[in-house]
Amino acid sequence: MSKYVIGVDFGTLSGRSVLVDTASGEEIADSEYAYPHAVMDEQLPDGTPLGLDWALQHPNDYLEVFYHTIPDVIAKSGVSASDIIGVGIDFTACTFLPIKRDGTPLCLLEQFRSTPNAYVKLWKHHAAQDKANLLNAVAAERDEVWLPRYGGKISSEWEVPKVMQVLEESPEVYEAADFFIEGADWVVWALTGNLTRNTCTAGYKGIWHHREGYPSKSFFKALDPRLENYVEEKLAYPMIQLGSKAGGITAEMAAKTGLPAGIAVAAGNVDAHVTVPAVKISGSGKMLAIIGTSTCHMVMSESEQLVPGMCGVVEGGILPGYFGYEAGQSCVGDHFAWFVENCCPVDYFEQAENEGRDIHELLTDKAEKLEVGESGLVALDWWNGNRSVLVDVDLTGLIVGMTLATRPEEIYRALIEATAYGTRKIIESLREHGVAIDAFYAAGGISQKNPLMMQIYADVIGLPVHIAGSAQGPALGSAIFAAVAAGKDAGGYDDIFSAADRMGKLNDRVYDPVPANQAVYEMLYAEYNKLHDFFGRGGNDVMKRLKQIRKDAKA
Repeated sequence: MSKYVIGVDFGTLSGRSVLVDTASGEEIADSEYAYPHAVMDEQLPDGTPLGLDWALQHPNDYLEVFYHTIPDVIAKSGVSASDIIGVGIDFTACTFLPIKRDGTPLCLLEQFRSTPNAYVKLWKHHAAQDKANLLNAVAAERDEVWLPRYGGKISSEWEVPKVMQVLEESPEVYEAADFFIEGADWVVWALTGNLTRNTCTAGYKGIWHHREGYPSKSFFKALDPRLENYVEEKLAYPMIQLGSKAGGITAEMAAKTGLPAGIAVAAGNVDAHVTVPAVKISGSGKMLAIIGTSTCHMVMSESEQLVPGMCGVVEGGILPGYFGYEAGQSCVGDHFAWFVENCCPVDYFEQAENEGRDIHELLTDKAEKLEVGESGLVALDWWNGNRSVLVDVDLTGLIVGMTLATRPEEIYRALIEATAYGTRKIIESLREHGVAIDAFYAAGGISQKNPLMMQIYADVIGLPVHIAGSAQGPALGSAIFAAVAAGKDAGGYDDIFSAADRMGKLNDRVYDPVPANQAVYEMLYAEYNKLHDFFGRGGNDVMKRLKQIRKDAKA
């Protein structure tokens, strides 16, 4: 009799569940639920205003994903709930929140409903940049051995700067919090009643090393004396490996979701990392880019190298037996959306509506008709800062070459090309420091919907681009890990490699580089490189000065 697992993927704006056959990897049913509070970047639900670069979420939205999507996929699929053997989840990261010992988020307590620092800090919360600057300066001064593993800088998107912001701005929240926890681990707690910490987010976002543990107490004390016992006081719950069983579904959650009580729940995972087995990657040298609002780049190696500008290298952080490297771009789909919402003329919208098409489809079609280099534009992909290789959220976007004849589709294409250049920059940095990359895979909605963008990537990076076989890569990856947590005896698998081989999938479509296009992109990428270093490495800090003037004006 067939057995099934459910993968739940928590994204930036919504969560989705996919019910998957463990034997074949067939996706039987899926369901999506948009977060009612979306991203809170201007005010809290009660109207409390937020400052510049804030990005918060409401934890109840995550629970609603379970309550809506899991019963929905069970109903749509027609399978018996008794044949579902496990659940796996993935989450954006670092998405972090303070909680009480019983798992209750502090923002749900009456005294903290109007306190921004009591809420979930989303991955793209950048208001802790000054804390990241302090952390990096202290770590460099102390010559901390772990700093080079994170490319020489800890991002403001990661755990410790966000906690430092809570402590400085809302010490009452810090004191009231029994624990700080990743969203990935909090929703696992909600399903199982067990507080656990997955090694993936701990390693990449929390400065944890599987042999050395966290940074020393003396380091945290150097940041702020009140942080000296941060690890012992606020992270005192067990670490578990990827693919492990975190616990079983509680009776309460079983009643709310329709799942059998006690079935396996896998350790939490990161949306990017969990997608690797979903595209059948099981070894080194194969980069996966999960392309969405932002892009996360994952590659594995058999050795640990120190690569400037990486988000981290963690042993076993993606799959066991390999060192997993993470890099990323903070703004990809987000800046296509920015252009459409703020810069696209009304007649383009009218044309798209008349033709019954999405505005992005129209712009892509127009951009595809352009020859490589025809626009005369080069852009820097920093609308939301630079994650890799500069690790600097205070950098901003730039387009060079515009004239009175520049058309919307030319700008749109330049933005696409900028993201490809940023990806190539990451690949080159990894290669220069001993990490082989000989194949490139793409997942995420954009990879499925935008052939022009995938062809541009192939032409810019000089590698064929393989496309994920599922439109729900992270959810499928979570389902694969759920099958491992359930185990072979229950109808799943005893290791992630066997599960990935049977349940992962790739699209037959492969985008090969076009030599004529590559030749022009070599020239354009050379210009991108010059702009990248001039504005990103201290040649001219005008972006940061302008951002400070903006902050002062809004103060």
